[in-house]
Formats: sequence, structure tokens, C-alpha cells
Amino acid sequence: MKRRIVFATILILVVAGITGPLYAQEADNQAGNLNIPFVDLTIRQPESNREVALSIQLILFLAIITLAPSIILLTTSFLRIAIVFDFIKRSLSLQQVPPTQVLMGIALFLTLFIMWPTMTDIYENAFKPFSDGEIGIEEMYRNAEKPLRLFMYKQMQGDTKNIRLFMNLRKLPRPKSLADVPTYVLIPSFVLNELTVAFKIGILLFIPFIIIDMVVASTLMSMGMIMLTPIMISLPFKLILFVLVDGWGLITQQVIASFK
Repeated sequence: MKRRIVFATILILVVAGITGPLYAQEADNQAGNLNIPFVDLTIRQPESNREVALSIQLILFLAIITLAPSIILLTTSFLRIAIVFDFIKRSLSLQQVPPTQVLMGIALFLTLFIMWPTMTDIYENAFKPFSDGEIGIEEMYRNAEKPLRLFMYKQMQGDTKNIRLFMNLRKLPRPKSLADVPTYVLIPSFVLNELTVAFKIGILLFIPFIIIDMVVASTLMSMGMIMLTPIMISLPFKLILFVLVDGWGLITQQVIASFK
């Protein structure tokens, strides 16, 4: 009997907890205090070309948001830093340490450190005037594009062979200045330049560790220890060398110094 009374009491409290807010909401609605917004999503035929243009702009805006991570990777210093860190991991013959997520996190924060002046310029000359209503969206886009284009062009250090390559592939006239180079030509040229520079740095990183591997492999062969894996023996020596020369500090310093 007691169990039935307890169960009935709990049931009454639950029902009261559910229906109480509903009655309160209905009373607020009758009083004109509607707190929940009403969203009406309907599909209808456009009444003018302006509505069609607005729909296309919305689709393009959503596409840009989707591609934003790729745009950030390909137009900033992240690409070079990430490739260099991956070369470090491979040259040290490390499999799981440090994790890839950690290396990408370090590369992201180094990218913020390097790109901070460019981002500050974009914020002060593009986003802030647009949010204050001083300029339109087209002028905001042009003002945001200028410092980013200048950053990408500076990294090429006067080597415009990649720009000439894409200009010739597109059969465009020879540009007289940076302003004459389209953005869709500058971005792939910058990406190829970053890949080339990152691979050059990776080759220099591999040389001392390859020498250690060759010395260890030759020593094991001369001692007749054929069954012993050379990487297992050379790994401690490579780690000791990397720590003694302050490898992370030197690589970070040189990678940051490689950006103009």
C-alpha cells in the first residue's frame, strides 16, 4: 500500500512538472507575451531576379564557409610549418610520438603568431569599418584581400616562375605589377612555392639523421648483427642529438625566420 502511495505521489509531481510550464506558456500567449520565436521555412517561386540573386549569394556564402578551413590552410603559413614538422617526425623515425594532433596544434599556433600582423591589418581596414557601416561588402572584400595577397607574394621572394607558369597556362598577358595578377593565379603559385620551400627544409633535416642511420647500419653489418634492426639502435642516438642541439627551438626559429 505504501509503495502505491509513493508511486502515485511521484506520478502527480511528474505530471505537474510537465503540464505546469505548458499552462504557463499558454497563459503568456493569451496575454500577448510570446517568448518563443516562430520560424517559417517555405519554398516558393521567386518573384523577381533580386530574390534569385540573393538565393545564389546565400548558397555561395555557405560554400565559402564550408571551404574556409582549406582556404586558411592554403593561403597562410600553415602549409609550410605542417610539412616541416611531418619531416621532423619521419627523419627521427618516430611513429606515434609526438601525436599528429599535437604537431598540427603547434603548427596552428605558430601560424597565428606569424599571421598576426596580416590578420590585424585585415581587421582594422576591412572588418571593423564594415561592422561600423563605413564601407560596403565589396570594399571590405578588397581591403581584406590586399594584405593576404601581399603576404603570399612576399613569400615567393621575387621568384615569379610559378606565377608565370599559371599565367601561361591561362594564356593571360604578362602582368606589370602584383595588382595585375589575379587571385586565382596567385593562390596556386603560392601553394607550389610553399611546397618547394618545405621540401627543401625537409631535405636539410634528413641529412644528419641519415648519416647516423648509415653509421649504425655499417657498424651492425661489420659486427655480424644482421638480424638486429638498425632503426632500433639509431633512434636513441638521433633523439640525443636532437635534444642536445635544442632541435625544437632551432627548427621553430628557422621556420619563422623563413617567412618574410
